Amino acid sequence: MSKGSAASQAEPAAAGSGRPLFSHEIRSDGRVIATLEAHQTADGVSVDSHIFPITEEVGGTGFTRPFPFASLEHARRFVDEALVAFEYLNCTVS
Repeated sequence: MSKGSAASQAEPAAAGSGRPLFSHEIRSDGRVIATLEAHQTADGVSVDSHIFPITEEVGGTGFTRPFPFASLEHARRFVDEALVAFEYLNCTVS
């Protein structure tokens, strides 16, 4: 289900390296409304969601919320479920 970047197939990044384990961009009517990026942390994996509310102007700053997980498997399950929900809402996932 996950359509991650090539980084999703690579070895996990070192904690704090800044390179995402995988990332996705969600669009509605051609506009980016969210991004999801997973990063290795000292305690596991953090999935950072960056949300751009449709009520904001295009190019707005949006807001970020981290979701911590103990393992990469748990993080992938969370993201896969979120992507399915976005697809049901007729969003494009890349």
